[in-house]
Amino acid sequence: MSDQKLSLVHLVRKPLKASEGRPPVLILAHGYGSNEADLFDLAGYLDERLLVVSVRAPLSMGGGAFMWYPLSFGPGGIKAHDPAESKAGWEALNAFVDEVTGAYDVDPGQVFLGGFSQGGIMSLAVGLQWPEKLAGVVVMSGLLLPEARALAVTSGDKRLPIIGVHGKYDEVIPVSMGRAVEAGVADLPIDYTYREYPMGHSVSAESLADIDGWLRARVSD
Repeated sequence: MSDQKLSLVHLVRKPLKASEGRPPVLILAHGYGSNEADLFDLAGYLDERLLVVSVRAPLSMGGGAFMWYPLSFGPGGIKAHDPAESKAGWEALNAFVDEVTGAYDVDPGQVFLGGFSQGGIMSLAVGLQWPEKLAGVVVMSGLLLPEARALAVTSGDKRLPIIGVHGKYDEVIPVSMGRAVEAGVADLPIDYTYREYPMGHSVSAESLADIDGWLRARVSD
């Protein structure tokens, strides 16, 4: 559970294995219509050195469901969103990242951010605009918003590591959108890794194992 009152409700899994210095942290953002409990169980499958924070999106949909920004739907699925509202969502997540770094006394050089679906979209947006504060970004079944790409940092000495994982049979965010992220960030200071899996709009044991391996390669004691 959380023992800090920050701007967003969240759950915390403290490190199961001590680091020599302050612990690394992974902040997880859930998808549209879910809540902070959704991704919290993933902590048990990830690097034991991580302090894992699973955060609730700021906008309530009722019934325990939350979102980072509103979406409108049509016969073919997601129809549109307001760029001003998506911007408010990623700014809320960005502010929360700063709060976590201070409140939990984690290593500021080992702050990882990740999310699923809409949470992955928000995580990618934060990484593109504030790469200097992150050690890596995990995008699960996400996509690249044009309004976030337009505000991306386009130069810098640091190349931000990002991993994108996507289901080949994703019925919510088609795999074509996942593939488009790689091309969309190709000219940015990003070290992008992309992988696909035989799954729908979900997280599989295989994709989670790859995420864990990617994180372990970047976490230092």
